[in-house]
Amino acid sequence: MAQPQLKPSPLNELCSALPSLPARLQQVGRFVAANDYDATTRSMRDLASEAGADPAAFTRLAKALGYSGWDGLRAALTEARRPESPSPFSGRAKGRRPGPNSDVSLIADKLEAEAAGLARIDIGSIAGAARALHTAQRIWIAGFRSCRSVAELLNYQLRLFRPHEVQLVGGSGPEDLDLGAFRKGDAVVVVGFAPYSTASVLSARAAHQSGATLIAIADTMSAPMAEGAEHPLLFEAAASPGFFPSLTGAIAIAQSLAAVTFALGGAAAKRRLEETEIRLAAMSQYVAEKG
Repeated sequence: MAQPQLKPSPLNELCSALPSLPARLQQVGRFVAANDYDATTRSMRDLASEAGADPAAFTRLAKALGYSGWDGLRAALTEARRPESPSPFSGRAKGRRPGPNSDVSLIADKLEAEAAGLARIDIGSIAGAARALHTAQRIWIAGFRSCRSVAELLNYQLRLFRPHEVQLVGGSGPEDLDLGAFRKGDAVVVVGFAPYSTASVLSARAAHQSGATLIAIADTMSAPMAEGAEHPLLFEAAASPGFFPSLTGAIAIAQSLAAVTFALGGAAAKRRLEETEIRLAAMSQYVAEKG
């Protein structure tokens, strides 16, 4: 049986073609080869500005390599960076011997692993991040795909006592519009675990570029959305058994951030929380308890 052909690497193609390219395209090509991750996550205009080149040079480079344009080359670079396993979740599913109590055993093992993971979360790091949230002029919270629930939880709890200063990235429109609104003095919280969403990495990069304080709730220090974060807050996503990584630690960190930020706010935060409660009661948002 014939062996399947391996897909050619776009980076290898680029490096092989460099000697035959015009000098200006060689410069752009070397920049892309040295910054292939940036090439997959940043706009062509941003790349051109950093490379000191005309944005059109990136299109010409892609066409010289046989692609229809820059989007085609970027898509090839993105595909080349994907993990070899196309099944990040089903690949975690380990066979367990069937038995009358196998379901109970799985639950017990999972709860034990979750509790152990919570015990290893760095309390001091959360306290430092909460102080950054307390002093921030505005707070942006970014979480996508499965991490959206964690972001929405933190957004909800913070807005109970800081209703005008907290916003969910992408909550009211395309997230790229919010990324352009980050400013120095803001704090940006990004939540993610492997496999990392492109949107989370873009949010982290936008925080860096704006001078905002980056708080990363991540599964590892090497997470691309945690790179350069002033406050990396780590949780154990992969230690728990089951087909899907655990978000228990991320949720615990988010709730701890909200609790400490509220405590740091003192009387002013308590007053705003009371005002929110009065408004919610007036709108009958909760079912009245029977006496």
